[in-house]
Amino acid sequence: MGQSTRRKVWFQYWDSRITFERSYLARLNYVHYNPVKHGVTANATNYPWCSAAWFDQNAPTSFVKTVKSFKTDKLKVPDDF
Repeated sequence: MGQSTRRKVWFQYWDSRITFERSYLARLNYVHYNPVKHGVTANATNYPWCSAAWFDQNAPTSFVKTVKSFKTDKLKVPDDF
């Protein structure tokens, strides 16, 4: 088996307790569009390891619109990958 020196899996993992609904919704939007932010894909719903397509197809339309309306630029989420 070959080694990969570039790939980081569960490196510096942490979790936190989200206590505000608005913070949860903003982070959910952030997670869905993380592959776009990092230039992996132009559309998160086309990325097979992302839940964005499932979310768009299965969640109520009003909830999808609500989540997508939350800005993610002010989230303080360490993300240097």
